[in-house]
Amino acid sequence: MRRWGRPAGLRVRLLLAFALLGVTTTAVVASGSYFQARTVILQQAQDAAVESLTDQLTKVYPVRQLPPTQDELETLAQRLSDRKGYAVVFYRDLRAQGGSGADPLTPELRASVHKGVIAWQRVSVDGGPALVIGTQVEIDQADGARVPTGLEVYSVHSLAAEQQSIDRLATLAWLTGGLSLILAVLLALLAARGVLRPVRELGRAARRLGEGDLTTRLTVRGVDELADVARTFNDTAGTLERQVGELRRMEADARRFVADVSHELRTPLAAMTAVTDVLDEEADLLPGDAGRAARLVSQGTQNLTQLVNDLIEVSRFDSGTARLALEDVDVAAAVTATLRLRGWADRVRADLPPGVIARLDPRRLDVIVANLVGNGFRHGADPVSVRLHADQDWITIEVEDHGPGLAPEVLPHVFDRLYKADTARTSSAGSGLGLAIAWENARLHRQAGQRGSLVAGNGRTGGAVFTLRLPRVAADAGDVR
Repeated sequence: MRRWGRPAGLRVRLLLAFALLGVTTTAVVASGSYFQARTVILQQAQDAAVESLTDQLTKVYPVRQLPPTQDELETLAQRLSDRKGYAVVFYRDLRAQGGSGADPLTPELRASVHKGVIAWQRVSVDGGPALVIGTQVEIDQADGARVPTGLEVYSVHSLAAEQQSIDRLATLAWLTGGLSLILAVLLALLAARGVLRPVRELGRAARRLGEGDLTTRLTVRGVDELADVARTFNDTAGTLERQVGELRRMEADARRFVADVSHELRTPLAAMTAVTDVLDEEADLLPGDAGRAARLVSQGTQNLTQLVNDLIEVSRFDSGTARLALEDVDVAAAVTATLRLRGWADRVRADLPPGVIARLDPRRLDVIVANLVGNGFRHGADPVSVRLHADQDWITIEVEDHGPGLAPEVLPHVFDRLYKADTARTSSAGSGLGLAIAWENARLHRQAGQRGSLVAGNGRTGGAVFTLRLPRVAADAGDVR
């Protein structure tokens, strides 16, 4: 169903344009022909009536004497009347009519006849059209001059036959307009079919291309503009396929390189970690610079180990191999365990209602919460608050700090990989992957086609607020793509 206000489709616009053109052309031609024919018919009827009246007056006039008697007027009126009409004769106060019918004479017509000219007027007599022609009878003098006699003759002719002819012309004009409209619609349908078929094919091809089918191509027909569009589309699709293929190959190479390097680093890092464990035990016994160097090496090794682990995790997301290990989890207990394991239990204001059970991956929940709370401590200010809300289908965890908050230019990039908002926050030794990994872990959880989400913002007190939303019952397995 098309909503009101929505622009009409190309088919409808073509139909309207052709119909409007056909109706306009037909109306102009038919109305012009109609009025011209109507004028000709009426003019012919008028001329014939005037000629008939003149001939009849020549045959029946003169009367025997002037002024005529009423009987003479009656006789003249009867002789001037025939089956096509009747006559009305006046002489001063005398009047005679040669047939039955209403008096069709108007003051304007009689005034014109008094002036000595032949006048005519179309009137309605007994509900039908009629033509009234009036003239004043004149006589010839010996000197050749014509003198009015005061005898007025009016001939009333019915125009019923002419009206029927005009009505037939009007009916023909309407029929012509209707046929022209039908023809215009048929032509519009043919034109729309010829134009819209390649347009629809182009639309379907564009949708397939947008959905990722880069092998989509159009069949080129003819040599017109639509064929040029199809060729341009095919060329564009071919170029896009080559470029995307190259980008995919480069992306796959980059992911493979990161994964390979990360895995290769794990072995020497394991050895370095064992050495730093020994250094940690002896650092307090080492003098001055040696102790500080030992602690720096230990801290750097831990940071490097965390970075390698994060890169391996990121490579799993990129390759689509990240999966969920779902369990029924008491969310409040899991968050409390995350805080206690890292020694944050006494520093965090926790609002964790008990009894909220959700089916999700506890390890990934631990990673998300640890990253968010740790981010609050590193970049914000105490106290850090953790609040849990739940409804029938979703759980929501909010982590808020009391720091300066996130600058507007930082918000769009908070979850970007390796992004550090040094201009907005203090420098940190983090890798810049923690929030990106937390965001990917949230999206791994899905329910009924909807993914979990992690959103960053600022609270009413000015600190940063991260809102984690996860389904109560996540899907059994899924990848990040």
